[in-house]
Amino acid sequence: MKIISYNVNGIRAAFTKDFLGWLQAASPDIICIQESKAGNDQIDIASFEKLGYHSYWHSAVRKGYSGVGIASKVQPLNVELGCGIEDYDSEGRIIRADFPNFSVISVYVPSASNIERLGFKMRFCEDLLVYVKNLKKQIPNLIISGDFNICHQPIDIHDPVRLKNVSGFLPMEREWLGRFLDEGDFVDSFRLLNDRPHQYSWWSYRALARERNKGWRLDYHLVSRSIAHRISRALILPEVRHSDHCPVLVELK
Repeated sequence: MKIISYNVNGIRAAFTKDFLGWLQAASPDIICIQESKAGNDQIDIASFEKLGYHSYWHSAVRKGYSGVGIASKVQPLNVELGCGIEDYDSEGRIIRADFPNFSVISVYVPSASNIERLGFKMRFCEDLLVYVKNLKKQIPNLIISGDFNICHQPIDIHDPVRLKNVSGFLPMEREWLGRFLDEGDFVDSFRLLNDRPHQYSWWSYRALARERNKGWRLDYHLVSRSIAHRISRALILPEVRHSDHCPVLVELK
């Protein structure tokens, strides 16, 4: 089973860059999308259907902002939009698809451009941990895929010294992600199989950051430890360019 997570930075813009051609060639069983930046009525669901995908979307109330989706070749048993907290659900940040033996969550953790949004981000993170811990009581096998807007370790960012006080690599954010893995009993699928440096999933549009590989690893597949032994591959796909992010992939046997 191949799962891809991709912050597309606007699904309509990605479509103009042959997103569908890439999706057909990549052929994941499930794709989790973040930052769709579109209402449900603005997403070309029929094109997903032509490629054999059932697609589900949770859009933000604010137009052109945030939004998450899941597209799957196998129709889920159930799809849940949001986590039941209006402040987050109005921004379209969580969607869950339930399958017979596991569930997949597409999540888009807020970024923090100022102190107020940092507070919002950290509240979201803490509430996400509570939501997931409660969910695991009913659904122990979870795969949480998405843009966490946090680099966990120094190896995950191109300049950990200079950027130590920048949101996305703040001590409190990194501590939370470590706690999420520990308390939620998850593994970071990429680091489980790959300890090489200079592996990133987001680059600024400025200063030729992508060409110089001055990046951040913000995108993850966090897999319940109960099914971690099934992970066979975990890759970052930096050659795919529809966005300032690139897709990340995990395969499970």
